[in-house]
Amino acid sequence: MTDTLVEQSAGLHVSDQFDALMGRLDEILPLMKDSAARNEEQGRLTDEVVQAMHETGVFRIGIPKNLGGYEFSPRQVIETLAKVSYADASTGWALMALQMISGTTAAYLGKEAADDLFPDGQYSLIAGQGTRLGKARRVEGGYRITGQWSFASGMHQASHIHTAALDEEAGKAYVFTFPKEQATLVDNWDVMGLKATGSIDYSTEDLFVPDTHVYDVATMHPLNGGAIYRMGLANMSGICHTGWALGLGRRLLDEMQALAQKKTGTPGASVDTQQFYAEYAQAEAKLRAARAWAMEVWADNEATLDQGELLSTEQETLTRLMLNNTTWSVHEVCMTVYKWAATAALRSGDLQRVFRDMHAGTQHVTSGPVVLQKCGKKLAGLAPHAEWVFIDLVDKNPTDTQEQAG
Repeated sequence: MTDTLVEQSAGLHVSDQFDALMGRLDEILPLMKDSAARNEEQGRLTDEVVQAMHETGVFRIGIPKNLGGYEFSPRQVIETLAKVSYADASTGWALMALQMISGTTAAYLGKEAADDLFPDGQYSLIAGQGTRLGKARRVEGGYRITGQWSFASGMHQASHIHTAALDEEAGKAYVFTFPKEQATLVDNWDVMGLKATGSIDYSTEDLFVPDTHVYDVATMHPLNGGAIYRMGLANMSGICHTGWALGLGRRLLDEMQALAQKKTGTPGASVDTQQFYAEYAQAEAKLRAARAWAMEVWADNEATLDQGELLSTEQETLTRLMLNNTTWSVHEVCMTVYKWAATAALRSGDLQRVFRDMHAGTQHVTSGPVVLQKCGKKLAGLAPHAEWVFIDLVDKNPTDTQEQAG
């Protein structure tokens, strides 16, 4: 698999740092696994884990190469996030948010912002949220933004915030980047799962952000980096959540395998039944099928990007559908494991934590029912003129649609 991931191309950048980084991550996987309970207890990643991650260079995977990053290809990102998420779901989730937001900020902002945030090959970690819009007011030299946002995963590790707000006068949404200390942070991440992601709320009141640190939320035109950034924020997010879910799926089945080997041969062991054998096999097939389709979709997307083209609306639709399928296939795997783990999954420990983390992850908007419904509408041919704008399917020719309906 590695050979196909590092093949050279003139368009899409495929990093030659992939194998070396995966090796360095293997060295810290025991630390990440052993720290998972402590992460959860304190509601954030331990300083030791974060420092080890910095030392591997893993936060560079989403940053453009010309700014000192690794600029991994989509399938390289998926493999990396799956490996870290396998060790600990919260660590993987925080990583996927921080590397994506930091990387896209680097890609979509110009030289002045790059000099501020990514000087001399160094990098800032940036957290925030883009699906709930605040309010932006145009002023000389920039904007003033006001709003309250939730789900700022990785905020404890970040130095800056990226957040989305709507300029009502212009009718456009933008992403704004500013130092973390300029926002009011609300330490309210009291949840069932993914407790260590630190996905807290934050707010701003009439905060000035200069034009140099603002970009269009729907842009697909990077100022730094290569072809991967021509997909826009929503598709970049889809890469990340795919890797996270696949990592959890593999961890769940491996935990169940270890538990089954421990229980087999004991009186009345449910794992010694034909039904367990069949359902474990089905779960294995479901995970492998989800992974195979994910890699097929991203291989096709990579080929398009490598040719210097943007993804088609059909490709974007299949990408969103694939993420939904991956997330909910892993959820089904999770439920199978929970069923056959029996009381072992009730007690504090790895299985219980991964069970809770998986259920928290299914609630993300990108894997939600509304996006699935829109995928179905498009694929059924009932939205012929519609295109994806961020996570919304927007009709680009409403007049024709109305005439057809009439």
